[in-house]
Amino acid sequence: MQFNLNHLFPSVLLLFFGLTVISCAEKKAETTQSETVLEKSVEENSDEKIILFFGNSLTAAYGIDPEDGFAGLTQERIDSLGLNYRVINGGLSGETTAGGLSRLDWFLEEKPDVFILELGGNDGLRGIKLTETKSNLLKIIDKVRSKYPETKIILAGMQIPPNMGQEYAGEFSAMYPAVAAEKDVVLIPFLLENVGGIPELNLPDGIHPTEEGHEIVFETIWPYIEQAL
Repeated sequence: MQFNLNHLFPSVLLLFFGLTVISCAEKKAETTQSETVLEKSVEENSDEKIILFFGNSLTAAYGIDPEDGFAGLTQERIDSLGLNYRVINGGLSGETTAGGLSRLDWFLEEKPDVFILELGGNDGLRGIKLTETKSNLLKIIDKVRSKYPETKIILAGMQIPPNMGQEYAGEFSAMYPAVAAEKDVVLIPFLLENVGGIPELNLPDGIHPTEEGHEIVFETIWPYIEQAL
């Protein structure tokens, strides 16, 4: 599945001019009370296994209720099946692979049994050198695997419109299979399969899926997650 460029081009300029606005980091503000509740929750559910989604605004379900995003829908499916897994949404709007690498340690305080890596899209939209993006993805995988060798890692592949040129876009898409092969991790070929570039399945920015779009993304990724459980 490739981006439907006829649908995608009208949103390209909007994307690049709006990228700075979209790329805003969410600051964490925790009170002593909330920390206590969190600690208690972790203690009570210490036997739960963890599925960690680590990504950018797509993972964070930008523009909609996080529970309606593909990470939230994963928890809903897990609960419906009576499985003992807790989903952690490590999505941050505007995140790059470099930013993800720098904040990863905080998320590795608990062992993730399944780690879904969804980063790189913002790198591509900003024209960051692909050698840097690839290096950061490899380092993220290495860091997870070094600390938790038994963690199952899934890499979410991504595609970008050809605004940086067809060659760059092609090399960007090819980067994910290369990383997956080099590190022997499971690859989701294209996270936004049947969603990317389709106006009615995306918000007005043309990039972030609607609730319906997230439902399709969930159905794309669930078989990979289910196999890892």
